[in-house]
Amino acid sequence: MTVLVTGVGVVLPRAASARGLVEPGPADAPPVEPKDLVGRKGLRYKDRATQLAYCSARAALRDAALLDEQDGLRVAALDVGVVVSSNYGNIDTVTRAMDTITRETAAAGSPMDLPNASSNVVASSVAIRFGLRGPNLMLCNGATSGLDALRWGADLIRAGRVSRTLVLGVEPDNEAVRAFVGGTPTVDGSAAVVLESAGAAAARGVPALAVLGAGVRGAGLAATLARLTASAGEPPALWQVPETDALPEGLLDGVPREDLGARFGLASGALGVLQCAAAVGRFARGGTGPVFASSGSDADDASAGLVLLRPAA
Repeated sequence: MTVLVTGVGVVLPRAASARGLVEPGPADAPPVEPKDLVGRKGLRYKDRATQLAYCSARAALRDAALLDEQDGLRVAALDVGVVVSSNYGNIDTVTRAMDTITRETAAAGSPMDLPNASSNVVASSVAIRFGLRGPNLMLCNGATSGLDALRWGADLIRAGRVSRTLVLGVEPDNEAVRAFVGGTPTVDGSAAVVLESAGAAAARGVPALAVLGAGVRGAGLAATLARLTASAGEPPALWQVPETDALPEGLLDGVPREDLGARFGLASGALGVLQCAAAVGRFARGGTGPVFASSGSDADDASAGLVLLRPAA
């Protein structure tokens, strides 16, 4: 079954669209203010990651023509799944709750924090806000998490569970996150894509922005690159590299590379979805040929993941 990208939403300080990921704004761009994008309603007591996710989710769903002017869903609620990736999403809430318990007791914790202390709060909150009642998944599994979310979203469609999925990656930037990652600033933003079966997109009359091709997951970046190249039948026109200190020599020599982590900050669990959105932006600007999105470690015994993206016909 062919799986298409039919909507994209990007919310970063330096980029507000898929095209913006290709040519970002100035480095001193101010932080995203969610209330300016989705209004104040429903933001109170929500952590930064959830607020940012609301913004990119709304943008992607609107881009795919799945929401009306009042943000009402145009398709059956049970036919839209949600898959979210974030490794640090609610770490500020968890840290605050644990500090309170350590200093006082569990009874001293805020009742407003309790729902946000669960790792799946972003995925569930997005589904509730937009009335998406299909399968709901939250992935927090390290460097490959964003691409894993894309693969899970596509698998839900290919298995016939839903006709479309909202796949979202988000990482906030705050004191708790920086303390956890050693001071490195994160993207403090979110990207979302709508994946849809070709048949469902055709029935709605919406255009495809990209085609989501094969995905591979395994040990070692070199081995997974070889598997995806064999599956694609040709080398990529662009390689979106993983966040790693140094890539092994000899991998895809001569192929242009794109490093979104270096451009926007540590993307972690949001990286794979950002890569997908950036590929859409590249195709919209006339880019041709397949794009390899990759994440994970370059160590031979560590997990790596790749996804193939192609321009829509």
